[in-house]
Amino acid sequence: MAKQLSVSVTHEIGAPAQEVYAILADYRTHHPHILPTGTFKSLVVEEGGTGAGTVFTAELSAFGRSQHFRMRVSEPEPGRVLAESDLASDLVTTFTVTPVDPKRCTVTIATQWTPASGLAGWFEKVSTPPFLRRVYHEELAQLNGYAQRTVPGKGPGA
Repeated sequence: MAKQLSVSVTHEIGAPAQEVYAILADYRTHHPHILPTGTFKSLVVEEGGTGAGTVFTAELSAFGRSQHFRMRVSEPEPGRVLAESDLASDLVTTFTVTPVDPKRCTVTIATQWTPASGLAGWFEKVSTPPFLRRVYHEELAQLNGYAQRTVPGKGPGA
């Protein structure tokens, strides 16, 4: 059996942890705003919409082709850790929100999965981790900007 791969990126976010977690957990209104538009083509909520129990489909554009995912959301640590599990594989992406102080937090996006076997698996091992790191850096930068614009008392004129 192939060894699991993992990728993680952490950024500081200039908004309170509770507010940032609420943005991440809201797949209908807020979460779509933090997805890099060049990579994510769609996010459609099928069930739920906020936190645990949410089921959504997403289309990701990578290496010149589209990949479709159907994910179920859980909250292993409500208010701190949100997990998206692919319903067709062992891929899991977690968002971990850690307070720094009352007005700032860090967010870590981490993904684990078992790569394909053979030549496809070799390509996946070489190309996917750097691709995901770039996407997660962009997503966390967008989360930081979005959180600062939408959190009460953080926007223009506050």
